[in-house]
Amino acid sequence: MRIPPRIARVSALGALSAALLVGGPALAGASTASEPARAPAAVSAVDRPGAAEVGDICETKLPAEAHDTLDLIEKGGPYPYPQDGTVFQNREGILPDQNEGYYHEYTVETPGSDDRGARRIVTGDKEQEDYYTADHYESFDLVDYSC
Repeated sequence: MRIPPRIARVSALGALSAALLVGGPALAGASTASEPARAPAAVSAVDRPGAAEVGDICETKLPAEAHDTLDLIEKGGPYPYPQDGTVFQNREGILPDQNEGYYHEYTVETPGSDDRGARRIVTGDKEQEDYYTADHYESFDLVDYSC
């Protein structure tokens, strides 16, 4: 079973908080006071010829419906559409190349649409690896939880 990225993030923050309170070592790879936290780098089209660049979007800039979808992912459902949670195959080649089954897609409701609409959250297996698309996979933004 895949642990949704937002649950893993809460666990990591709890461990970091506990380490800071008792003065122990923090999580491996965590930023220190002398090392500023860095946002994930965008995936460049130069790295993958023919692919578009993946941008980023601050979590607070997502539409309310995307937050609803992320909350459902965190809870493990139930989802409004049978396609939600299915494997996203990355046929467009925009997201970083991964083995099949790495990405999963979820519907983000589109107000006024009489079908699923064009908006989706695509999750990867890494912690905090959620991508948002408002244009049905034409472009993606990695959700930045640090802003």
